[in-house]
Amino acid sequence: MPETAAVVEPPSRAAPASEFTPLLRTVRGQGLLDRRQGWYALTIAGNALALAAVVTGIVLIGHSWWVLLLAPVLAVLCARTGFIGHDAGHSQITGSRRSGRVIGLIHGNLLLGMSYGWWNDKHNRHHANPNHVDKDPDVKADVLVFASGQTAGRTGLRRWLTCHQAWLFFPLTLLEGVALKVHSLMDLRRQSPRERPVEGFLLIAHLAAYATLLLSSMPLGTALVFAVIHQALFGLHLGMAFAPNHKGMEMPDPDGEGWGHLRRQVLTSRNVRRGLLTDWFLGGLNYQIEHHLFPSMPRPHLKLAQPLVRAHCQELGIPYTETGLVDSYRQALRHLYEVGEPLRVE
Repeated sequence: MPETAAVVEPPSRAAPASEFTPLLRTVRGQGLLDRRQGWYALTIAGNALALAAVVTGIVLIGHSWWVLLLAPVLAVLCARTGFIGHDAGHSQITGSRRSGRVIGLIHGNLLLGMSYGWWNDKHNRHHANPNHVDKDPDVKADVLVFASGQTAGRTGLRRWLTCHQAWLFFPLTLLEGVALKVHSLMDLRRQSPRERPVEGFLLIAHLAAYATLLLSSMPLGTALVFAVIHQALFGLHLGMAFAPNHKGMEMPDPDGEGWGHLRRQVLTSRNVRRGLLTDWFLGGLNYQIEHHLFPSMPRPHLKLAQPLVRAHCQELGIPYTETGLVDSYRQALRHLYEVGEPLRVE
């Protein structure tokens, strides 16, 4: 089986807006946009019980270095918690905006120390214009750069980071857990007077509860090591879940390419081939094409929509990219390596 399912030449940039309509009609007709509140209730309850079990374990064996074995487990569960908050932000869980926000605040601010309002604003802008260098915050030049035009003017440490970004990508994700908390606190200044008190209180409550749990259950040295392992592996898990999705895929012309919704989402996204472990580990984000086409589609329906989306793309001659998990990382890292190459040869 080939590593990608793209078997036709790239289409022209102009595309009629109606290309997406027949697919939407089919997907809606099969009930794939209907919410799965029972599935999400079980998922949320199971995740909460697992978190409670880990916290209980920390309290009971915190005096021993064996407690450090719970840090990777907690990192995985925190990633599960993040996936639930992600789905709440897309209205996959409930049709009520208020209920969705409550779920997002609990799983984001309170349980992870990550601002739901900050993440939701950033993530919605990404969905509207994926891989667009001027509109997608996920490809904005910062520590890493994702397009050749972003390398100009990079000097000093930033230049060195760009030169070696392919090798540094996964090591840098070890800092992502802490970076999410820092960005969340900084974003409070942007938020409205109505949002800020709630978001700020829950973020502070998370930090206080986390510090209290560790410092009251184990010696200071053990607590510091536990926090480092937990936060580093949490960031790595998130990085491994998000890295395959868009890195190395097409990047729309900033001047406007005239793509419709279907092409804009399909051509900029990469799927990772399905599998029980892959689906679980990536939280359903391995069906990235389907998720981008139908952001409010419940997670368990994405794999059901995949054959419909693939067939529709093949009928229109639109490349549908799907690859294995390891190869998805290879493609993403190769793209980062190629972007940094001009600085290495200067």
